[in-house]
Amino acid sequence: MCLIVLAWRPGHTQPLLAASNRDEFYARPSQALAQWNDAPSVFAGRDLQAGGTWLGVGRAGRFAALTNIRDLSLPQGARSRGELPSAFLTGELSIEAFLATLYNQRHEYSGFNLLLGDGQQLCHFNSRSGLTTVLEEGVHGVSNADLNTPWPKLQHAKQTLHECLPDAQPEALLRLLNDNRQAADEHLPDTGIGRPSERLLSSVFIASPAYGTRASTALSIDANGSWQMTERSFGPLGEPLGEVKLQG
Repeated sequence: MCLIVLAWRPGHTQPLLAASNRDEFYARPSQALAQWNDAPSVFAGRDLQAGGTWLGVGRAGRFAALTNIRDLSLPQGARSRGELPSAFLTGELSIEAFLATLYNQRHEYSGFNLLLGDGQQLCHFNSRSGLTTVLEEGVHGVSNADLNTPWPKLQHAKQTLHECLPDAQPEALLRLLNDNRQAADEHLPDTGIGRPSERLLSSVFIASPAYGTRASTALSIDANGSWQMTERSFGPLGEPLGEVKLQG
């Protein structure tokens, strides 16, 4: 998962709205959004190489999402980051207890941002700093740096989400995620991967022969814990592969 924007609105009939793109190599095997056979309370896509997920919902309004941190100076971890959202969604620990345990284990994973929600609060954890942020009401986002780092694509996505409120329908969220505008060179971040790669990755929706946006997801969670999720899948060069709609 490489970009997610959220509207966190405690007290609203829809306290959480999320729009997210998962960017990955097309060759990595994945399962589209579905109910998990081995964990029926979890609804998420699945990385079939390592078994984890990038975004999903679980029982009692539990929500989890993950993005990578793009920093070549960070060491590579031995464990798959995708197991973190899976562990929260299938487990019983509170957000605080889960993150307290993760703090001491974070160096076992390559750099990551983790978003966790339980219907009452929404928290962000950054493995590089080890800091947890309890999100205040409003629109937030994370790509491959830290929470609300003003990369151009994240700024565009957050602004568009603002404009969608207060009645953000799934189609509007998915349209937000289909923005293929690349940033001007003078606004590109420098994460050590070179200017051509920074340019390719600077759009909300990424398309190339080998790497790009594999899944776009629109999610809303209601105050009573019910939810609706739509996921669109894509292949090389952004070719549409299908759509899944679920609710619970």
